[in-house]
Amino acid sequence: MLAEPFVHPALFYRSGREYTTATTAFIREGLAAGEPVAVAVPARNLALIEGELGTDADSVLRLDMTRAGRNPGRIIPAVLREFADRHPRRHVRIIGEPIWPGRTATEYPACAQHEALINLSFAGRRVTILCPYDVENLSAEILLEAERTHPVLRDASGERASTGYAPELVIDGHNRPLDPPQECLSLRFDNTNLSAARNLAAREATAMGFDHERVDDIRLAVAELGANSLDHGGGAGTIKVWRVDGLLACEVSDKGHIIDPLAGRTPVDPREAGSRGLLIVNLLSDLVRVHTRPGGTTIRVYFDPHHPFP
Repeated sequence: MLAEPFVHPALFYRSGREYTTATTAFIREGLAAGEPVAVAVPARNLALIEGELGTDADSVLRLDMTRAGRNPGRIIPAVLREFADRHPRRHVRIIGEPIWPGRTATEYPACAQHEALINLSFAGRRVTILCPYDVENLSAEILLEAERTHPVLRDASGERASTGYAPELVIDGHNRPLDPPQECLSLRFDNTNLSAARNLAAREATAMGFDHERVDDIRLAVAELGANSLDHGGGAGTIKVWRVDGLLACEVSDKGHIIDPLAGRTPVDPREAGSRGLLIVNLLSDLVRVHTRPGGTTIRVYFDPHHPFP
């Protein structure tokens, strides 16, 4: 039986020196082998890697994960797969750091699910994705779930298999009902008034000071969620719109059930027929949270008027 070609180690680091030593060794091994290499980590850590690599950094695709991966649901299609799919016949190395100190409690469940879903998305691919974790500043719960989402663990003492590897527990464990808003604007929609749902979100976005381009993005995201409700969610749905912590939140719920855990995270050839609704939503939003079960799905998207969009 052939070994799985996809490798997904977690790197547990305790200092900037441990971080740069491990990550730059990983990068240089790839460059020496002639492999395409990408690094998507928070800007501060990206600067550490660039400083250590020197001129070798010019041979690496470098991305600030706080922008490119602010929405964890965007990372697989727009960062990892986007790079790996450029090199379908070659082994590819990627450093991806989707979880860092400062990620909020609202963001974290989507981050953990993302890490678990990487294993499904890249099964059978000649790709190695190294995911660093700051042991000194991340919680014990986060580190425990890193052991569940990564089959291999690395630290300064070496590499070992994860005895707790169980990504399905993380996917299912964070598929929980979302806390309802205290106050919101709400509208029931069907195929006769979907435009009213779009406009409800757009009006609130305009009132919050989003620029014209982002208002159009929000309108499109809500339109795609609403269209999914019409096509797959029983022909109707409910939209709720509110402000929370300086963000715009838009939530669409219906009677559908999302069965494919990679829905909205798989790049789609524009020449192929098929739904792209949830993929578009992931690409446009600052955060996407999903709760799905037989007989009902709720998708909540957040937009930040102050963050530059990737």
